[in-house]
Amino acid sequence: MKKLIAALVATTTLVAPVMAEEISEFRIGILGGENAQDRMSKNECLRKYTEELLGVPTKLFAPADYNGVIQGLLGGTIDVAWLGASGYAKTYLSDPEAVEPVLVKVNTDGGYGYYSVGFARKDSGITSLGDMKGKVFGFGDPNSTSGYLIPSIEIPQATGATMESGDYFAEVKFTGGHEQTIVAVNNGDVDGGVTWADGLGEWEDGYQSGALRRAVDAGLVDMNDLVEIWKSAPIPEGPVVLRKALPEDVKAQVTELWNTLDEKDRECFYGVAAGEAKSFDPITHEAYEVIIEARKLKSN
Repeated sequence: MKKLIAALVATTTLVAPVMAEEISEFRIGILGGENAQDRMSKNECLRKYTEELLGVPTKLFAPADYNGVIQGLLGGTIDVAWLGASGYAKTYLSDPEAVEPVLVKVNTDGGYGYYSVGFARKDSGITSLGDMKGKVFGFGDPNSTSGYLIPSIEIPQATGATMESGDYFAEVKFTGGHEQTIVAVNNGDVDGGVTWADGLGEWEDGYQSGALRRAVDAGLVDMNDLVEIWKSAPIPEGPVVLRKALPEDVKAQVTELWNTLDEKDRECFYGVAAGEAKSFDPITHEAYEVIIEARKLKSN
């Protein structure tokens, strides 16, 4: 598949001066989930590669929340971003012609699913959703698939109660992102929280990729202090999307860069992909129709 994408790019006659006439700069959006400086530093290598490839100034944008990236894509101020499935659903439902999904992060086992993982401090004595009754539950962002959308559907099914504060949980609290949720649980600011992980590898490592792995790599938590209390059904990993209005040659070259990043620079790929993974491989809109329907139901 990578050879196919490379072949498509090779058939595109392109020189830097022509590129400069088509676009004057390129903007990469980075979803929230950890502090802005860490997000920027992990994606700086991608920014440099993109700038070298396109021959125009390339900038990173790390808005405070998911909606900042979504609105940037809708408004044309962000050109490419790796969205969560729910974020893509919101973007598509807002304007079906705004972006197109091109790639998805593939795990080391060849799949592209991941999980919303509920967790608590081990010393809290909380080991299940049942133990969370009357407790404070932290969620990352209203536009996060694993940080809110999927838990808001599956947890009520498990508890038989709503997600309203004061019903089953004493409070349902938004922390602002995955890293913030992990830190809040670890510090005891909330009793439990949810975040995302590929579910592969060892709990002690924060699994192979995801927010827990990033938190471990950053030295924010010791997974031995935490315990898993809930896990969702598999969720399709969100897509890398490009603005549809971009020139076709630009889209082809940026797609190839992401598609081959695992071969070009493994360290850079690790930072962009939030841990150990196989690659970014082609994906289409059809993979997200279930999430789009779920998003529609939640908005009704």
